[in-house]
Amino acid sequence: MLTMRASSKGRVFGSLVAVALFSVVAAAQPPGQAPGAAKAKLYNTAKQKLLDGKQIFSFTQATMDIPGYCEAAKHYDYTWFEMQHSTLEFKDIEAMIAACPHVAAIPMIRLPDAQEWHIQHATDIGVLGVIVPTVDDVDRAREAAKWSRYPPVARRSTGQGQARSIWGINGIDYAKTVNDNMLVVIMIETPTGVANAYDIASVPGVDVVILGNNDLSVFSGFPQIMPPAAPDPRYWQLVTKVHDDTLRAGKIFGQANARYATGPLSQDAKFFQNGPSLDGWKPPASAGRGGVSPSAPPPGER
Repeated sequence: MLTMRASSKGRVFGSLVAVALFSVVAAAQPPGQAPGAAKAKLYNTAKQKLLDGKQIFSFTQATMDIPGYCEAAKHYDYTWFEMQHSTLEFKDIEAMIAACPHVAAIPMIRLPDAQEWHIQHATDIGVLGVIVPTVDDVDRAREAAKWSRYPPVARRSTGQGQARSIWGINGIDYAKTVNDNMLVVIMIETPTGVANAYDIASVPGVDVVILGNNDLSVFSGFPQIMPPAAPDPRYWQLVTKVHDDTLRAGKIFGQANARYATGPLSQDAKFFQNGPSLDGWKPPASAGRGGVSPSAPPPGER
């Protein structure tokens, strides 16, 4: 009898342990994901490419032009909607995104700052990336991250814009998935930003840190000097520090000028403004930026 009781207690204890272990494993799984299931690919294909270690390139949309936008957006990784150095308004970008919502180029906006209402407007109209310029310290980086994602990781408020109807399709729950799909890009463009680069890159919620190459040259006074000319070592010392600090913080490094997709530090540089299209397409000479090389600095980056 004693043996039977001990055996029974052993079976009960074993069952409790098994249940507990199952509960721990189940709790570790994302909601709706079976144990052992692979993590779903992101619908932000530009971010997915970055996570896969690929370089990504854009075209810059600085004017209200629905036909021109919808054509160019077929051919690039993402769209750089320019609001820092243009007269584009949110309603213009909203209309362009709505006109061709699922083209190849993922919509992102370079905002003039990291204010809550700017980021709320951007995310509500359906962008999947915000680019914040001239970040000198962690305060601005934290603001950028804070308003870009929903709780519990950040403080984005629930709005009624078109974002849900664009990305919440085919059974996708936009509110539950957009945090993973959002891309927060910080631009460092001054010696002060360079000095604080590691702290800026370490801010939770910041995904990418890029150099504003031309403004860095202007603010520092050090000439950029494009290859194949010999680089100015003082300029490249600043660039290299941001590169090293960004990687040390575990974030993705990039440069605004797509000419640096090859050459110094290019093996680690993944995010660029402008650059080559996915399929060799080039904008017509009469459209957009008037036949300027797609790798040339856009307005505000000259």
